Amino acid sequence: MLTTIVARIVAACCRHAKLVLLLALVATVAAVTYSATHFAINTDSSKLISTKLPWRQYEAQFNKAFPQNNDLILVVVDGQTPERAQQAAAALVEKLAPQTSNFEFVRLPPEEAFYGREGLLFQSLDEVKQAADRLEQSSPLLSTLAYDPTLRGIASAVQLIATGVVRDKLPLDQAAPLFTKFAVPFDEALAGKTAVFSWQSLFQEGHDYERGKRRFVLVKPKLNFSDIEPGGHATDIIETTVKELNLVPSTGVKVRLTGSIPLNDEAFSSVKDGFALNSAITVLAVILLLWLALKSVRLIVAVFVSTAVGLLLTAGIGFFLVGALNLISIAFAVLFVGIGVDFGIQLSVRYREERFRKAELLPAIVGAGVRAGRGLSLAGAATAAGFYSFLPTDYRGVSELGIIAGTGMIIAFFTSITVLPAMLILLKPPAEGKEVGYSFLAPLDLFLERRRWWVVGVMLAVMIAGLPLLRDLRFDFNPNHLNNPHSESLETLDDLRKDPATTTNKIEVLAPSLDAAQVLAGKLAAVPEVASLQTINTFIPPDQQPKLDALKDVAENLGPELAPTKLKTAPNEQDDRDALASAAAMLKQAAAKGTGPAADTATHLANSMTKLAAAPAEALQHVRDAMLPPMHILLDQIRGSLSAAPVSLATIPEDLKTDWLTLDGQARIEITPKDITGTNAALQQFSDAVLAVAPNATGEPVLIQQSGKTVIWAFIEAGLWALGSIAVILYLALRRISDVLVTLVPLLFAGLIAMELTVLIGLPINFANIIALPLLLGLGVAFKIYFVMAWRDGQTHLLQSSLTRAVFFSAMATAVAFGSLWSSNHPGTSSMGKLLALSLACTLIAAVFLQPALMGPPREGAKKQEEFEEEEAARAIEKAVA
Repeated sequence: MLTTIVARIVAACCRHAKLVLLLALVATVAAVTYSATHFAINTDSSKLISTKLPWRQYEAQFNKAFPQNNDLILVVVDGQTPERAQQAAAALVEKLAPQTSNFEFVRLPPEEAFYGREGLLFQSLDEVKQAADRLEQSSPLLSTLAYDPTLRGIASAVQLIATGVVRDKLPLDQAAPLFTKFAVPFDEALAGKTAVFSWQSLFQEGHDYERGKRRFVLVKPKLNFSDIEPGGHATDIIETTVKELNLVPSTGVKVRLTGSIPLNDEAFSSVKDGFALNSAITVLAVILLLWLALKSVRLIVAVFVSTAVGLLLTAGIGFFLVGALNLISIAFAVLFVGIGVDFGIQLSVRYREERFRKAELLPAIVGAGVRAGRGLSLAGAATAAGFYSFLPTDYRGVSELGIIAGTGMIIAFFTSITVLPAMLILLKPPAEGKEVGYSFLAPLDLFLERRRWWVVGVMLAVMIAGLPLLRDLRFDFNPNHLNNPHSESLETLDDLRKDPATTTNKIEVLAPSLDAAQVLAGKLAAVPEVASLQTINTFIPPDQQPKLDALKDVAENLGPELAPTKLKTAPNEQDDRDALASAAAMLKQAAAKGTGPAADTATHLANSMTKLAAAPAEALQHVRDAMLPPMHILLDQIRGSLSAAPVSLATIPEDLKTDWLTLDGQARIEITPKDITGTNAALQQFSDAVLAVAPNATGEPVLIQQSGKTVIWAFIEAGLWALGSIAVILYLALRRISDVLVTLVPLLFAGLIAMELTVLIGLPINFANIIALPLLLGLGVAFKIYFVMAWRDGQTHLLQSSLTRAVFFSAMATAVAFGSLWSSNHPGTSSMGKLLALSLACTLIAAVFLQPALMGPPREGAKKQEEFEEEEAARAIEKAVA
């Protein structure tokens, strides 16, 4: 029946070639118009997996409760000093926050201001007392700066320290480190530069000082998911602002972007980079292969037009079926070209063979359709079934690819038996002068015939020997490993993960109330994998009153001096110069109080200040720019810490509270792991441990784990559906269990060998390349079907036949298309191309060597099918001519 239907369709299209091409043109224009007017790409990666899954619902509930923590750009500001980092972060917020058309909000982390005021209350009582003593001892210096926050005031502060040395109230050795630090901005100013100076380094050192060098800005952009980079516009604005503010390493600050939005955008950008060049190279390579296979420009044009029509029709129908392409379904074009061109090559090579045997054009075209028809029909059905097997899965991204590509395979089959024959009639390729097959493979054919069971045994032995490798087959469930490891966003993320305070490998839990959160937090604290937990109650410091008492006296004494009601009259330039000269004179006296390096340091600073007093005005401004902004930051911080007040749930600032409590009382728990290495094993262990206590947990470790499990099951499910549906199709067409097995066994062999080779070459299975496994069933079965059909028709010496030529060049064209994925700048897409190419190579080996050996010689009576095909071709030709 298949032979008859295909023969009649091919003959009718030959008879009405111009009408067929006109209808194809109309349909193609309609498809292109629809695609152009409905073109849409949804780059929201959260839509790739079904939202009906429990863990996706927990994620959605948490995001709904705290939407401000979702889809953020995290701006990481690293400064040479804490003040420089704080200054840069504040400048970014001031510049970006008013741009409400581009950002939902731009803010500093709310806990930053909170800890700036209440931070001392979270230290131990002894630490608070020590801090209070340091402030008391520094009160003369601080009050001098607060009363006269100018270059003159800075000079007076230096003179105050030198005076203490001269009056024997401060040893020169203790003052020398201060003089060393003060000398830097003065020396740089004399060299025409603005130094990066830190007042905090005079009062604070160690871990807290180093941690203060890093600040964060939280940016929630307005995303455009129809763009390949949804946050690209917002990122561009941030980067432009960074340049405008001159926030670069040469000015003491480094700004980097990370977070889910930059990570996804960089991934999408890497997919886009080089796409045009790769596509052009792919097209040229496919054309070259078509020339080697077909040896005729006219045949190449016919195949090319047929494939292009099929691709454009598939695109239009794809947009109609799914509305918008996702980041996986967009690969349908490469898959269509790689697989769809196979049908055109099969028919065209068979046409060349028929044309060698028959001089006339029409009989050769119809004869090719008759002889290739059943194989193409079954190959198209099986390949479509392989794609459609994704439909029942929860991996929505691949499910949509399945419906588009599966439909595309059906379209590719129909264009190959309609548009392609019509193009051949129109273009009239010349007759063939010699046979199309590979006669040089005759010895291999003979070897396979005589040693068929030896070949089968060796190949199966190789497969069985490699089975232990499958124990090391691993699935890399971390999507970050699909990104360029040298991208700024990923390098920054890895940098943050090294610090428990900033690691992104934290788990979040949404509790129905604060009381419930505290109970659950108590249980989670006992989990060995948990390092710490945080709730809103974490922001209420313990033992507050003794610490407030320790700060009370210094706050009463120093507080008014740090906030004078009237500042000293602003100096003119000469006042600054006089103050510098006066300080230099006192420094020289201080230097006389000692010898050695300490005295040399005081002398050096005195000389620098003396030179600066006589230097041009630009040098004085360099000192002001270096020292005054961080001085104001220091004074503000001290004022804030001295204004600490009792903290309770009611007094916690609202912007901080809304990050931890919802209006209806739901509470957030944040859990930090002990193991912050970020390895897959660490993430899995941490996630499993927390989920055992809090099944509704979410956050990056949980999402990575659960999405990995979902994807693995989706592909197991798709593989079973593909195998089952293909087996049914084969049985309905072949009607023999043995023939079905002869078709499927080489396919399973190819799949196992491909998996064993991935272990040998160190290629892990991941979210992207796992798509190759079910596709192997659909694509691989096509090659097997061609050989089985030829064998059932009684054909012998298969390797030297035109069929092997068609299969070889089909495989090469498909490999070239997949190779364009391999050469992608995106590691995930590249790994997809690698595994597809590897699977294709294994499939081709199984089809060319194992398949003929398994089949053996044709059955008795197989020639009857060939005789029937000849008769059917004659009837179709007679009807077409009539």
